[in-house]
Amino acid sequence: MKRVLTYGTFDLLHWGHIRLLKRAKSLGDYLIVGASTDEFATEDKGVRAPYHKFETRCDMLSAVRYVDLVIPEARWDQKLKDIQRYQADVVVMGSDWAGSHRFEYLRDHVDLVFLPRTEGVSTSKIRRDLLAEAVSLPTGQHAENAGEPAPVTSQMAALPRTV
Repeated sequence: MKRVLTYGTFDLLHWGHIRLLKRAKSLGDYLIVGASTDEFATEDKGVRAPYHKFETRCDMLSAVRYVDLVIPEARWDQKLKDIQRYQADVVVMGSDWAGSHRFEYLRDHVDLVFLPRTEGVSTSKIRRDLLAEAVSLPTGQHAENAGEPAPVTSQMAALPRTV
């Protein structure tokens, strides 16, 4: 069995996340997802506090059919131990991590694959878009009434369902 491991915060789960998980799963038989704990996301990664709490993000990831196991990502230096503990053969990350010392050293232990990001979607962009919409629309007016395109999450409906 070929095991694939990936990491991320996976806050505001969106089309880009789903595509990454689907492509990661296609590289093996079993997909393990390391979800950043709230503390790791804010203190060590230096990003804004996730909208959803860690437990909620884990529940959402567990509900995605491509994901076989969700584990906590609490420290940068846990990757090698995770590879050994879960017998991972491949580590997959988004292309924004290519060349980073946070992952490059793993090449000595597993296949390291960087997948292209999904163009035009990110958690940061969704937050910005929602904020811009909230401050620009009169109270009670919704984006679908303002001629806005369908939200990115509606693109998930276009995913082919296989049995």
